[in-house]
Amino acid sequence: MSATPEAAPRVAPERLDHPIVFFDGVCVLCNGFVDRLLRADRHGVLRFAPLQGETARALLPPPPADPLAWSVLYLDEHGLHEQSDAALHICRRLGGLWSLLSLGRLVPRPIRDAVYRLIVRSRYRWFGRRASCRLPTPAERARFLP
Repeated sequence: MSATPEAAPRVAPERLDHPIVFFDGVCVLCNGFVDRLLRADRHGVLRFAPLQGETARALLPPPPADPLAWSVLYLDEHGLHEQSDAALHICRRLGGLWSLLSLGRLVPRPIRDAVYRLIVRSRYRWFGRRASCRLPTPAERARFLP
């Protein structure tokens, strides 16, 4: 997915109640990232939505046909962020020690995104794939969007 102007979110970012992390719901690596974010986001600011879900279809441009080209996307009051920028914006939002990871912005974006794309293309092979999207626990349910 691309955050280019033609791929702008379908909602005005400033109208969001909470920032949203869009993730590949069947990817084991992506789900592990979401689990870590749930534990780290002690104030419950972030919301989560699978790229395969209704919220993604309503708010995002259509994803690439090949799931291996999908990326974690982050929609906040500043707009839609993708690839390494999405991860770095999420870390900054979490604050604390997580914000130290946002120093990765010092690495030029083409280098960061090349590493990110390598991981994305290999994620199913290296970490596996679930048969269906993750179901949130009852305690997590309010933080997940359809």
